[in-house]
Amino acid sequence: MPLTQEEVFGKVQSVLVDALGVDDDEVTPEAKLVADLGAESIDFLDIVFRLEKAFTIKIDQNELFPESILTDPRYVLDGKVTDDGMAELKRRLPHLDFAPLEQSRQVADFSNLFTVDAIVKFVNDKLPQ
Repeated sequence: MPLTQEEVFGKVQSVLVDALGVDDDEVTPEAKLVADLGAESIDFLDIVFRLEKAFTIKIDQNELFPESILTDPRYVLDGKVTDDGMAELKRRLPHLDFAPLEQSRQVADFSNLFTVDAIVKFVNDKLPQ
């Protein structure tokens, strides 16, 4: 039987509380992993591992957090994501809302796209229906 949206959120919330040492009430759907919850790049590996365990799913390297796109000269020019870069990010990360990045195109703003809700959507897409 598939998990409900609330059950998926609850498990994601638990994973983030454990991985980042934050309180339950800080892990809201809108919370940004980096800006609001203090996640650092090293935490992303831990989050992926914990999500795999919590949901019994396999997450390929760079599938959830594809940093490699942002270091590829085909996709980034002078610290800004190119049109090709935006297309590739949208193709690889359909669970993210790219509106904030569409405006600035700053690579530095990319991490703010990762919200708790985006992680929930990603997990939902990985779960068997």
